[in-house]
Amino acid sequence: MNDRTQTSAAARDGLVIRGARLLGGEPVDILVRDGVVAGIGQGLSAGENAETVEAAGLVALPGLVDLHTHLREPGREDAETVATGTRAAALGGYTAVHAMANTEPVADTAGVVEQVWRLGQEAGRCDVQPVGAVTVGLAGENLAELGAMADSAARVRVFSDDGKCVSDAVLMRRALEYVKAFDGVIAQHAQEPRLTAGAQMNEGAVSGRLGLTGWPAVAEEAIIARDCLLAAHVGSRLHVCHVSTAGSVEIIRWAKSKGWDVTAEVTPHHLLLTDDLVEDSPVGSYNPIYKVNPPLRTRADVQALREALADGTIDCVATDHAPHPVEDKETEWAAAAMGMIGLETALSVVQEAMVETGLLDWAGVAERMSYAPARIGRLQGHGRPIEVGAPANITLYDPAVRAEVDPAGYASKSRNTPYEGRTLPGRVMATFLRGRPTVLDGKLA
Repeated sequence: MNDRTQTSAAARDGLVIRGARLLGGEPVDILVRDGVVAGIGQGLSAGENAETVEAAGLVALPGLVDLHTHLREPGREDAETVATGTRAAALGGYTAVHAMANTEPVADTAGVVEQVWRLGQEAGRCDVQPVGAVTVGLAGENLAELGAMADSAARVRVFSDDGKCVSDAVLMRRALEYVKAFDGVIAQHAQEPRLTAGAQMNEGAVSGRLGLTGWPAVAEEAIIARDCLLAAHVGSRLHVCHVSTAGSVEIIRWAKSKGWDVTAEVTPHHLLLTDDLVEDSPVGSYNPIYKVNPPLRTRADVQALREALADGTIDCVATDHAPHPVEDKETEWAAAAMGMIGLETALSVVQEAMVETGLLDWAGVAERMSYAPARIGRLQGHGRPIEVGAPANITLYDPAVRAEVDPAGYASKSRNTPYEGRTLPGRVMATFLRGRPTVLDGKLA
């Protein structure tokens, strides 16, 4: 039998994942054929050419979906590329990511979003769904080509000026009205610019002691309150990016109680890290690795965010993976870029912050890291339960492993992780995109 015949036979007979704990439940076998789940049960058999993946002790989750990733291409390939970013995503258990629009040039036209989409197809490690800019050049003055991006080959449905706030209320209203025609959503970076001019970290006791300009919680909360009201007024969909304060949680909870179409995300780092680290970290104070937008907040905020994610007030976890080259982070605090990478550690952080604290089980993790983000982004073929007939987008995760974070081995082109030297639980052992392994034995396939 020649190699081509063997490959065809293997494709026909498929793949058997043996002994995986589906959503943390009892061990089952999962049979995959032609990119879809063909069977789930005990002792499943397949053809003699079928591949077998032994998954005893591993949790089987639906392929993760990230609503908020910065891939930096085009323009900042020194920080990340679509190829390196999607490798990092696959190693983190992701089968789809939404690529934010703040590239160079900005993804504010059909041409640019199609370029990013095609780069994702070529990379092949996970699906890349571009996010379109709300305003031309992220300048906050004129609406971008929302309809053209929606009608493009990329089929954009999420629009965001992330990194900047759509601070003009009239412009925000127009954007919310416009995207209704194609069931789009505006993802707002909630930051009132006049309240955060020169801000360096969370406004509070720590910023006062360090002499750094404070970033008040109200700067986020005021925009969220305004935009919830605007979304309700025009009957459109609003998504709130990287919620970081307890007050924001209460506003979103109130909006949802009204039945308004508002969703929200939280980052892994805002579920685990606090502003205390800026003053007292393992390597001293003023370490720019902890400089991020929105800033790390207080322990009370972290607890409120965890509880909101658990009760559904916050719909999903989104990484806000923000790679930067060494020279942009390893500098004095005031000059350092804001942002952290997170694709390769997100599931481990969620395990520590949410699962090990009893706030979520693995079914809850699947809802918040796969089903909900795919639903919000209107992403076809992702965020489906692992069931017969569904696309075989599957992540196998070992929750029993604990290891020290070493960014030297990361697939991401950047190394700006706040977890370096910290021991985190869990490891993604395998990722399957429509039945094709992108990660096996914890390594790129």
